[in-house]
Amino acid sequence: MSNAKGDHLRVALTQWQAGRDLHANLRTAEEMIDNCGREGAEVVLLPENGLLLGGNAEMRAAALDTDGAEIAALRRAAQRAQVVVVLGGFKRRGADGTIFNTALVIDDRGEVACGYDKIHLFDATVGGRSFAASSVESPGETPLIIQIKGIKIGVTICYDVRFPELYRQLALQGAQVILVPSAFTYITGSAHWEVLLRARAIENGVFIVASATVRDQRDADAVQTYGHALVVAPWGQVVADLGEASSAYHVVPLDIQRVCEARASLPVLRHVRPDAYTKIPRLVIVS
Repeated sequence: MSNAKGDHLRVALTQWQAGRDLHANLRTAEEMIDNCGREGAEVVLLPENGLLLGGNAEMRAAALDTDGAEIAALRRAAQRAQVVVVLGGFKRRGADGTIFNTALVIDDRGEVACGYDKIHLFDATVGGRSFAASSVESPGETPLIIQIKGIKIGVTICYDVRFPELYRQLALQGAQVILVPSAFTYITGSAHWEVLLRARAIENGVFIVASATVRDQRDADAVQTYGHALVVAPWGQVVADLGEASSAYHVVPLDIQRVCEARASLPVLRHVRPDAYTKIPRLVIVS
């Protein structure tokens, strides 16, 4: 199934209409993993909040343990399909009761390899609605890069995409692909989603893979999310877009040579001058 080490990686982009029914969402996730595995995927990226998307109180109450039945079901699915699964963000309850928004990495043997706790929490007011993520979860502190077939992959979650310094740090540490599983609001998504993802790809010469949830029009109280799960190439081209499909996946072969070519043409990572950026800018009043 796999190509030569370090040359190509077959990544599955996924999207679905996540709601309040944890078990229905879990069945969708398992089906996605099975289908993507049959189509030759090596990595399957599931969206943020794909297992449950509701209000803060609901998601806090439904926080999962990594050794619980739901994660065990995804582990079995990863093992069955022989793929790496990245559960792109779920409310994880730690041993002391602290809740994090965690992207969990499950290897192709069904073992939990590691996790990334979302660093930037979505405390914002959009369209008159407050999204106080910090009232539910605590922020993470440490960026994550995983390595698959010799390819380095940065792991981020949704709102992180608005903080380019995180993506630059991942690229400087060798990331050639960066994952951005998301549940972007419809209002912000329609205005900002594609341009942010393309910018992060272009700035760093990386592939961006961004699975997504899509808005639920059946429930007036549900969080309306944008969909349009995307894969963006290092030169900024959108190579896959799942639109507003209520349930969809697409296996995309990533040619890592395109990362090398983009970085050779525009060697921005070699031109970074971090010492200069830490200085306080001069203020000169000219009129």
